[in-house]
Amino acid sequence: MEIRNQNLTRYIIPLREGGSLPALAEADDGFKYVVKFRGAGHREKALIADFLGSEIARAAGFLVPEQVFLNLDEYFGQAEGDEEIQDLLKWSQGMNLGVHYLQGSMTLDPYVNPVDELLASRIVWLDTFITNVDRTVKNTNMLVWHSETWLIDHGASFYFHHAWSDWEKSALTPFPYIKDHALLHKATRMKEADAMIRQKLTPEKMSEIVDAIPPDWLRWDEASSEEGEERREVYRKFLMKRLNDVDIVKAVEDARAKQI
Repeated sequence: MEIRNQNLTRYIIPLREGGSLPALAEADDGFKYVVKFRGAGHREKALIADFLGSEIARAAGFLVPEQVFLNLDEYFGQAEGDEEIQDLLKWSQGMNLGVHYLQGSMTLDPYVNPVDELLASRIVWLDTFITNVDRTVKNTNMLVWHSETWLIDHGASFYFHHAWSDWEKSALTPFPYIKDHALLHKATRMKEADAMIRQKLTPEKMSEIVDAIPPDWLRWDEASSEEGEERREVYRKFLMKRLNDVDIVKAVEDARAKQI
């Protein structure tokens, strides 16, 4: 797979509703992006989670804004008057993650905007698979754009990597937090969703997505290149173990039974 590489040219405005202070910025291709900075919050791990979650969602057939790798050089944002933002930009030199800005989009309300049962089931399947804790009623991370549902912000996925211990056990966890999912009440067609998505998430596609993680993101604690590549293999194995050994349909149906 090919992810475009662009250079950031203009910082437009911080998006302060995001906990890690993302921003709207422009790149040298003339497009605007929501930028996730490597110097914020959980740093590179959040970028890896967002990148993997979004590209897996795209491979599974969902609408997801294009992601690009955005280079930030040492001179970018020097005219910014906010010291907090200046510090963030200084810590974020190098490769960051950009998400194509969907101008005019609106946040999806699961109780107002129509989401059919199959689409809801597919989204719940995805979030159970990638262990995404951040698709709740309070923060749906879904947008309505041109009357279609788009998925965004997967940086809270793959939370196992914040501890990085016993990843095999984490891979086999049914994911209890699915009980808080914004669309769980509509996920009534899980078997159909399971069959549809598993056809698309082949081992080859999963491996291709993991291979696209920038090498320097994997060296988040100044690890060596060799250690970074070992981490890449853990992500690859985590995904395949979860895909092959976790009964996602049962995990969701069990959560629905408790909800009812």
